[in-house]
Amino acid sequence: MKNAQPPDATRRGTGERTNEEIYEKIFTSIFEHRLPPGTKLAEERLGAVFKVSRARIREVLSRLSHEQIVEIVPHRGAHVAKPTLEQARQVFEARRVIEPSVVAALATARDQNRVDLLRKHVLLETDARAANDDRAVIRLSGEFHIVASELAGNAFLARPMRELATLTCLTILLYGGATPDSCRLGEHDAIVGQIADGNADGARRAVIDHLDAIEAGIDPHRETPEVDLETILG
Repeated sequence: MKNAQPPDATRRGTGERTNEEIYEKIFTSIFEHRLPPGTKLAEERLGAVFKVSRARIREVLSRLSHEQIVEIVPHRGAHVAKPTLEQARQVFEARRVIEPSVVAALATARDQNRVDLLRKHVLLETDARAANDDRAVIRLSGEFHIVASELAGNAFLARPMRELATLTCLTILLYGGATPDSCRLGEHDAIVGQIADGNADGARRAVIDHLDAIEAGIDPHRETPEVDLETILG
């Protein structure tokens, strides 16, 4: 008897979108500020966009809901999460607990390979800015913090960091300027510099200053536009 292949492996062989691909497409669209907070994620419309069943879409939305990136409300369906001001405050509070430990661990490790990877990521941000690719800048700016947490080598820090970085992205889009300047390149460079120098305390201060600057840009009166799912995800 042959070993059964995972469902996604079978779909990959037929050219059908896997759940992971659908998840990444929606996740990236949220991360790049193309799907703003509150956007309705109707199962039927998403199924038509990705040419899969509603049951498959429901699985992906359930995963995103577990990560608090999507909210599922009975009789109202799924929507991109729309953090309240209090939730936004809690997100930054959580990041101030996690990220200083992340950058301190990287600084203490004094691992040149990890520093090189962080510098490479900052260079990607620089190139995206030079090309005026705002979507790439927004995505790369958020991913910088995820990459740093993964390089620190503690999965229990990296997993929540991915969720917190995405919720920060939603917060910036909902209450901030929603521009690439919300996560300034020079501040990332300063964090990497402290890590490269092996200065754990300096790295902690640099990342806290960075988070303070992002939170200071929150504007509770900002309104977000409605978007078309087929245009964004099709």
